[in-house]
Amino acid sequence: MDTENLRFLLEVARTGRLRDAAARLQVDETTVSRRISRLEQDLGVRMFDRTPQGWRITEPGRLVIPHAEAIESSVSRAMEAVVSRAGELSGTARILAPDGFGANVLVPGLRPLLDAHPGLSLEVITATTHDLITARDFDVAVTLERPSPRAAAVSHLADYELRCFASRDYIERHGMPGSVEELRRDHDLIWYVDALLDVVPLRVLDELLPRAHARVQTNNITGQHSAARAGLGVGLLPTYIGAADPQLVEVLPEELRISRTYWLVVPSDLTELLRVRAITDAIRALAAAHPQLSAHDVAPGPPRPAAG
Repeated sequence: MDTENLRFLLEVARTGRLRDAAARLQVDETTVSRRISRLEQDLGVRMFDRTPQGWRITEPGRLVIPHAEAIESSVSRAMEAVVSRAGELSGTARILAPDGFGANVLVPGLRPLLDAHPGLSLEVITATTHDLITARDFDVAVTLERPSPRAAAVSHLADYELRCFASRDYIERHGMPGSVEELRRDHDLIWYVDALLDVVPLRVLDELLPRAHARVQTNNITGQHSAARAGLGVGLLPTYIGAADPQLVEVLPEELRISRTYWLVVPSDLTELLRVRAITDAIRALAAAHPQLSAHDVAPGPPRPAAG
């Protein structure tokens, strides 16, 4: 069996589409299809079900995935050992993060890491969804939900607070609410699109404002921040966004606040890669230095795999 075909298996499994896998591998779709067919012939089983919605991995394919990932990790470590020199790192690493943390904390703080390692390239993917890390197509992830430690090393990164903010213009036009009930009854609220919010730690609007309805709803924190700045209503924002914006003022600071946690996640087979350790150290340093995040003191390097 040509083990190079396992790399094609992983990309198709992660993307679910031949076109996307081909783009990631920088080959044409025919090459990907041919490689998968050859792998299926070698193993004598079907790796994927081809459907109009995409390529769905079969149960035999799922059994092969961990072994393919182990080979991929071994190759990465071998390349890193040969290429890395004088403390410099090279290659491409993918970081996943919620959109608020990714856009407002992570990306603005990456310059020291990139300056220290000119050969290192980073792919930062931001989204606030339940299935952010299910495809295992990442080197390091920051999540709001604590994943199972079965195949990943998970550790606490930082706590943050959600509080209510509105623009000064909005407060001038509508007045500062004097109570939670007044805010719920007389003011426009900004929040996520409820039908699209599948991250349990963020289902907090009804907890803070029972029976409240958000008049303006967007599917990401950037849209909510923009809506609050534009004077469309009162938004529930992380303090590292709301408190940092001079155009916004806090609403009912003593009554409305809730704490949430960010988790640092690394696939178990990648924890010893030098570039992964450098990235996790950089993310921990960002969290520890940020005035609106409460980080725990931890040892350098990626989180260690938990038992079980």
